[in-house]
Amino acid sequence: MVGKFLSLTEFCTCTQTYQKYADFIDPYPQNLAETIPAIQALGQAILDPIIDHFGKTRFELTYGFCSRDLKRYLNQKDPQTGLKNGRVDPSRDQHMAHEINRNGRYYCDRLGAACDFRIVELESDRLIDWILEQRLPFDSLYFYGCDRPIHISYHPHPRKNLWTFTAGGVPTRKGIEHWLQQT
Repeated sequence: MVGKFLSLTEFCTCTQTYQKYADFIDPYPQNLAETIPAIQALGQAILDPIIDHFGKTRFELTYGFCSRDLKRYLNQKDPQTGLKNGRVDPSRDQHMAHEINRNGRYYCDRLGAACDFRIVELESDRLIDWILEQRLPFDSLYFYGCDRPIHISYHPHPRKNLWTFTAGGVPTRKGIEHWLQQT
């Protein structure tokens, strides 16, 4: 289990890219001894309080764990649309948790674990307000817009980094100063 509410299968198979290419993707971690505890810590410290408050039926997980296979498919273009399947930045976003690459190094030196989700019928800026009011120990939190899911990560020594993005996808803190004062 990932906390009290989510199964590991839910956490590893929730992305649209996985759903589209499920026959070709092993969605599960390989470094079980380190990745599973990191995902469980995210569940207990961040996701459980959120789901406790807003309810499981309103919680919509859009991106959980990123396996090596999923990473490969996210980096590819859809053959029908020509559009990239997704965005992935394994060196920073913590979706690969404690997975190790071919060279024996962690994909993300920051470690921890991350997911993207939304609360149905709640704008994401209100969700962030609630997270900050509750003082949840997030490592990084990304705000993509009121009508989009948020990204949140957990690490035992949280940095409390908070970012939003320009229309061109460049990380910025402009416009979120009111939140930064609360971290």
